[in-house]
Amino acid sequence: MEIKLMKNILSANDEIAALNRKMFAERGIVVMNLMGSPGSGKTTLLEQTLSKLVGKIRVAVIEGDLFTAKDAERIERLGVEVIQINTAGGCHLDAAMIQKACVSLNLDALDLLIVENVGNLVCPAEFDIGENFKAVVLSITEGDDKPLKYPLIFKESSATVLNKIDLLPFTNFDLQSARTDLTTLHPTIKIFETSCTKGTGLDDWTQWLLGKVTR
Repeated sequence: MEIKLMKNILSANDEIAALNRKMFAERGIVVMNLMGSPGSGKTTLLEQTLSKLVGKIRVAVIEGDLFTAKDAERIERLGVEVIQINTAGGCHLDAAMIQKACVSLNLDALDLLIVENVGNLVCPAEFDIGENFKAVVLSITEGDDKPLKYPLIFKESSATVLNKIDLLPFTNFDLQSARTDLTTLHPTIKIFETSCTKGTGLDDWTQWLLGKVTR
């Protein structure tokens, strides 16, 4: 019964996701689903990314979180249009939430929509929201074992951002092991090593993202 119910939920979600994808495609909007654990640095990475994108392309953000609008307030201070979705305990965003949030956005004035999903390495990977591609942030402090422990999110993502790379000397994170596991799960995945505090790797990441939009 539980398996059948989950299939029904995913099927209904996929139908709305297809409508979202059509809506975005008709307007020429590229959508990125940004995922990762709580504390991985998703919002800080997003702030740094937006600071480099503003003025080059038209971008907006949908922020997903369990409670509060703290992350959305951080994005708003950059002068970027942002919509907050609070799931009140839900572990992921779904297609219907994105569809509803887009009513409040001027989609005709966008090139890129970034959805920062709820902090979680499991549920967000299972729900299509109508995005063009997924990206996952993995911080050095989380450990190099996460790709094999939570394979789906890394298999589904076009890119993995290994964040907080400046902390590498202070951890037992095995960078080569993580890279090997990531490419085993997804042979064509792009891997970026970043430090938002030091500015490392942010230009490469941003240029890759810009390339997704211009293509």
